[in-house]
Amino acid sequence: MRIKLINPNTTQRMTDSMARCAREIAAPGTEIIAVSPTMGPPSIEGYYDEAVASLGLLAEVEAGEKQGIDGYVIACFGDPALYAARELARGPVIGIAEAAMHAASVIAPGFSVVTTLQRTCNMAWHLAERYGMTRFCKNVRATDVAVLELDEPGSAARQTIIDECRRALDEDGSDAIVLGCAGMAEFCREVEQAIGAPVVEGVTAAVKWAEALVALKLNTAKRGDYARPLAKRYDGVLSDFSPR
Repeated sequence: MRIKLINPNTTQRMTDSMARCAREIAAPGTEIIAVSPTMGPPSIEGYYDEAVASLGLLAEVEAGEKQGIDGYVIACFGDPALYAARELARGPVIGIAEAAMHAASVIAPGFSVVTTLQRTCNMAWHLAERYGMTRFCKNVRATDVAVLELDEPGSAARQTIIDECRRALDEDGSDAIVLGCAGMAEFCREVEQAIGAPVVEGVTAAVKWAEALVALKLNTAKRGDYARPLAKRYDGVLSDFSPR
């Protein structure tokens, strides 16, 4: 089984960190192929970043189809271009916010999302509504830690996140935490041990979900909304993205 993990930003060290997490929990026989696009923003922290990053992400999905990839993980908590990726892909495509929220809803009656910048909080709420998770999601809390700070040597990011997770448990009435950024994946267990409550991060949750769907031989439906894009010629610099 081959799962392609796509980090939609161009920061390779973050992709490598996600790959380590994914490979630690992947089943024997599952190959994790972790990539970043060759074009796009170094971090995704708003709607504009998401929109620009989507083209590189979709190019990686299209390349994966030619490589015979069995399933995909979109490793950004905004789940950018998730539905468009499903139009392109034969196998399942899982967004990490989708996976993390569903996993948390099974193990706890309520969870809080602890994310990076304040400006992304409404984005997380919109995803919770899209996925039917608003009855489980107690709050979305920002740490105002920039994405690229997460793995900087000497950064106080980890302690800031741990402190915010503790406040979420105490103030929101939550029983579990969802980490709202793929860049937090590698210190999920550290946070969990520090706060004494379940902590879910979406990279590993999405990998296991993708594995399960592939093992069940469940592919993406190709009728209706997830049918292949209609063939047409795109103009200008987007001509290479023309559906065929």
